[in-house]
Amino acid sequence: MLSTRLWRLRQAGASIHHKRLTLTTRAPSSASTFAAATATSMASLVQPGVLSGKEDLYGGFIIDHDSVPHEPAAFASTLKASIDVWRSEGKHGIWLKIPRDRSTLIPEAVQQGFDFHHADAGHVMMTLWLPDTPSTLPPNASHQVGVGALVINSRGQMLAVQERSGPLRGRKIWKMPTGLVHAGEDLIEAAQREVEEETGVRAVFDCVLLIRQAHGFAFGKSDIFVLCALKPDPDEQVIVHQESEIEAADWIPLAQYTSQEFMKGVALYQTLTDKCVSYAQGTYRGLRAAKLEASLPMLKKPRVDLLIWGEDDAAQGQQAQGPITRSTHASCM
Repeated sequence: MLSTRLWRLRQAGASIHHKRLTLTTRAPSSASTFAAATATSMASLVQPGVLSGKEDLYGGFIIDHDSVPHEPAAFASTLKASIDVWRSEGKHGIWLKIPRDRSTLIPEAVQQGFDFHHADAGHVMMTLWLPDTPSTLPPNASHQVGVGALVINSRGQMLAVQERSGPLRGRKIWKMPTGLVHAGEDLIEAAQREVEEETGVRAVFDCVLLIRQAHGFAFGKSDIFVLCALKPDPDEQVIVHQESEIEAADWIPLAQYTSQEFMKGVALYQTLTDKCVSYAQGTYRGLRAAKLEASLPMLKKPRVDLLIWGEDDAAQGQQAQGPITRSTHASCM
């Protein structure tokens, strides 16, 4: 999820678990941070009569789900003995992943104090806080992450779609291709994928135009929406819209999109459309994005992360760009 969450976890010394982060990951998959925890944990520990697993970097323990007995009675006795050992060793948070084929073990885990953290396809993740202090284990993923794609061709036209399903279905309203980010997928890749899935058009990332945060979405999650600008590659392509989700797709004048009645008078959409127009006119450059080496020696695992940043005012002045319809338009990459 968000970097601020990781900062809080480091300060609290908590066992870390967590997408489409979820941004979560779809974007917001809860498994992503747990994967980070296991990837940076210590060597596997095996003790007779105790569930095996790995110590994490925050004083906790991640149980190897393959070591969990299938029979509830054997699981209950082994889990009790393991908890006694972990408590004597001063362990903090315990993470227990129960696959669907061993779901009969869940009541036994609940009986011994475990609580639900999250569920993904095929498993449920449970946690137990051992110290006699308030738990500092992180909550489940707080956000889902979505992307939108403003695709402008050399004639200044915008690639737009009308939805076959969703809140705008049947309203004949033009919108840009949008969708949720998959777990493990970069924002850039998600925007390019959504464009091609919904319209058949191949496009390359140019820059991030804006980011919107909202609350109260599916199942109470918050939502982060990242609007990206893309360029069709090649410029002339035949549109083949996605029959299952899209009613129509076409290249339309940008003014036709921005003048639609349903967006008028809404401050957020007015600002969004203003930035789209400014980008198309070459007066707004948006934010750069690039995948950069991010490996740290103490983590002992290669990492390449997506970083998004803005230009200095001086740099923007030196690299002013013209309208997007000009062949000399500079890429935000």
